[in-house]
Amino acid sequence: MAPHICQLCNTSRAQILRPKNHARICAPCFIDIFEREIAETITSTNLFQPGERIAIGASGGKDSTVLASVLKTLNDRHAWGLDLVLLSIDEGITGYRDHSLDAVKRNSVEYDLPLKIVSYEELYGWSMDQVVAQIGKKGNCTYCGVFRRQALDRGAAMLGVGHVVTGHNADDVAETVLMNLLRGDLPRLGRATSILTSTPSATMSRKETEADGGEVTITNVKRSKPLMYAYEKEIVMYAHYKKLDYFSTECIYSPEAFRGSARTLIKNLERIRPESILDVVRSGIDMAKLVPNAEGHPKGAAEAVIRNEVEDEAEGGCGGSNAKEVVSEMAQMEQKLRQDEQAEEAGTETEIKLPSKVLDGQRHDRDLKPDLPPEAALTTYVQGQNHDRHSQTDGQQLPSDIRTVPIRTKQEKKSSRKATRDAPVPKQRLGQCERCGYLSSQAVCKACMLLEGLNKARPRTGIEVG
Repeated sequence: MAPHICQLCNTSRAQILRPKNHARICAPCFIDIFEREIAETITSTNLFQPGERIAIGASGGKDSTVLASVLKTLNDRHAWGLDLVLLSIDEGITGYRDHSLDAVKRNSVEYDLPLKIVSYEELYGWSMDQVVAQIGKKGNCTYCGVFRRQALDRGAAMLGVGHVVTGHNADDVAETVLMNLLRGDLPRLGRATSILTSTPSATMSRKETEADGGEVTITNVKRSKPLMYAYEKEIVMYAHYKKLDYFSTECIYSPEAFRGSARTLIKNLERIRPESILDVVRSGIDMAKLVPNAEGHPKGAAEAVIRNEVEDEAEGGCGGSNAKEVVSEMAQMEQKLRQDEQAEEAGTETEIKLPSKVLDGQRHDRDLKPDLPPEAALTTYVQGQNHDRHSQTDGQQLPSDIRTVPIRTKQEKKSSRKATRDAPVPKQRLGQCERCGYLSSQAVCKACMLLEGLNKARPRTGIEVG
């Protein structure tokens, strides 16, 4: 079989089959189009400002190494004037992080970029090896994730940098979308699928920042993901053909993480249909628009629904009729629920209960005999106890050891239900942690809560043997 020719240059032999569009291209053309796509993502979303100082979250792996290489190349090629620095976090994992940091140091010399390393031991007084020894391998990724997010912001504040870029790719975002769906955590889709995330204080204008003295704190650092639409396979191929120096060993504690299950499912979907990764990412972006915001209104839900209906009618693609049937069923269900609620408020809905009797301390509704008098049907005493909480005595004197439960009328039920429904929903206010000053909607942030649990279990004095 004759070799395929590159579909871009039409001269060289094709070496790469792109998962995005199944294009067969050669290595030089792939490197060029990969860099142009990243540049298009950056310029179309206005990620950077001219002369901005950017901290690249460098772990020594393929993603952060490719990100540093591409940003360095594009910054020199397009004269963006960015001040790039490398920021690494040392979690304190022996046999993993120490070797990856060696790769980061070599890249710092090769790309002529300054490097700042911040360690868990320095910030929190705990390394991940010590945390795992304390709590075990179950749930250790929760500690590492919380500590790492805060460590990146603290490291950026030490450098005076207000913008951190990370090497999250399309596979990572698809895994995060799937994890949030499996956990039912839809409110997090907005941050997971956004290419740029920032805190309220990070959205201040430059004049406001200069008015505050121009100091960057841990509460005004924004983050972005320039590789959000790049496939992991293409990142590996770019690193291979560019002969980049990176560390490829996986974290020794990560196999216990829930993300591993989501990654396995995503990889299985990719084998069947490679385009599914970007489809999951786009679906997550669309679903994030339907999640209610702080005011309780969907984020662009009406526009998203109208746009999808127009596209379905214009394209006539498969699934259009199914979508209409689902909308019709949902409309009918909502109409029925409204009718039931109106009937209950108007008092036209009647609740019918079967009479019951008690035998040997148990209620037997189906065994009730029809010839029993109403008093026996409504209330039956066994061994001096009343087993029907909804019975009324009509003025009869009950024994002194029997407790009665008052019955709420329909009007009382309706008023209490309405008061509960009309009560304002408490909103979370984003503030600062009382202990460390980090952003938190609670009085104490999650990192401080985790540290408090670790420090309580830590012995105050060391024990020496022999």
